[in-house]
Parts: sequence; C-alpha cells; structure tokens
Amino acid sequence: MLRILLAPALIGAASLSGRRWGPTVSGWLVGLPLTSAPVTFLLALEHGPAFAAQVALGTLVGTVSQILFAIGYAWLARHQRWPLAFAGGSVAFALSTAALAGLRVPLAALACGVVIALVLGLRAMPIVERRATAASPPLPRWDLPARMVVATLIVGVLVAAAPSLGPRFTGMLSPFPVYAAILTVFAHRGQGAPAAIGVLRGLLAGLFGFVGFFVVVAGSIERLGVSAAFAVATLVALIAQLVSLRGLRVGSS
Repeated sequence: MLRILLAPALIGAASLSGRRWGPTVSGWLVGLPLTSAPVTFLLALEHGPAFAAQVALGTLVGTVSQILFAIGYAWLARHQRWPLAFAGGSVAFALSTAALAGLRVPLAALACGVVIALVLGLRAMPIVERRATAASPPLPRWDLPARMVVATLIVGVLVAAAPSLGPRFTGMLSPFPVYAAILTVFAHRGQGAPAAIGVLRGLLAGLFGFVGFFVVVAGSIERLGVSAAFAVATLVALIAQLVSLRGLRVGSS
C-alpha cells in the first residue's frame, strides 16, 4: 500500500504547488527527495536500518550526479532543443555515477563535499533571464496522472531491484531527477531555455534539503530506528528548504 500511495501523493502535491508559483519554484519543490525518500523508507522496512543507511550514503554520492545533470542540461539548453539537452544531462549523470561508484568516504566528509558541489553548481549555472520566472502555460489533463504513475513505477522498480543492485548502487541511482526532468522539458518546450534553466536552478537550491535529509538518515537510522530517523530527517529537510527558498528569492530579486 505504501508503494502505491506514497510516491504519487508526494509528486502530485509538488506538481500542483509548482503550477501555482512557476517553473523555478517547481524545480525547488522537486529538489525534495520525492523518489529517494520513499525508496529508502520502504527498503528500511523490508531490509532493515543498516541496509537503508547504505542506501542513504549512496544517495548522497548520487547527488553529485544530479548536480551535473542540471549543469549539463542548462548549458546545452542555451543553444539546443530539449532532446539533445536532456540526452547531454543524462550522459553527465551516467558518467558521474560510474566514476563515483567506488567512492568510500566518512559521512561528514561526504556531506561537506556534496554541499560544496551544490554551491559550485549554482555558480556554474547560466544566468536566467527574469522572464523565466513567469507562470507556466496550462498543462494537459493527463499530465498530473502521468507523473503520479511514473512516480509509482520508479519507486516500485528501485525497491524490487535493490537486493540485486545492492544498497549503495540503488542509492546512487535514486537521485536521477525524473520529476525535475519532466518539469524542465515541459518548460523548455513551452517557454524556452530561460524557463528550463529556471527550473534547474530551483532544483539545485532545493537540493540542500535533500542533502540534509539523507545525512540525518545515514547517520542516525541504526541508532534511532526507522520512524524516529525519518521524522528528524524530514524536519531537517523542511528547515533547509525554507532557508534555501529565502536565498532563491533574494538571488532572483
């Protein structure tokens, strides 16, 4: 039941909120771990806290790949249409995932490294024109149900494949920005490159909460247990999201 309801409920709420406040805020919203958190939670219930802690560590490593996806797509979008920009971002994600697969560092060092990568990633993004923050055009009726179906499928596939992939590699794959990619492609097609870059800049700003969530889960789930660790991680992620939203507004003013 959790697999059926949790992921689509999360992506549905984020999508509806993003429609109200525009592409940059929608990107910021999907910076939350809408796929990775349900995957990790379900794996914790099925395979135990130790397995989930390794998934969380892998997810933190995979955040670097997510940053490179955003940078690759954004720079290609300035001169290319969405299929090539998406392909370039996906290649950047895949190459980064392969390169980082063997990385083993302590949690504190990993967290610091990912935060630094986020700061550098935001600085590396192309400048977004002010018109990129305009409201998105109306979406077709099938858009929201399609996103919710995709969310459910992704979570189900990752949870089912986790025993074969192993916790670390499962965690590294789960940050692939499926929802951000959907939002980015739609903005790119409907409003042009500036709107797509706005979504991706919002995504990177929202990833500070993503990082905070998985740092707490990786560092505390074996000690606190599943429920307490996820509750604390959610609180940390929400606080970080509010701070990053303030910074996003200041940066765009």
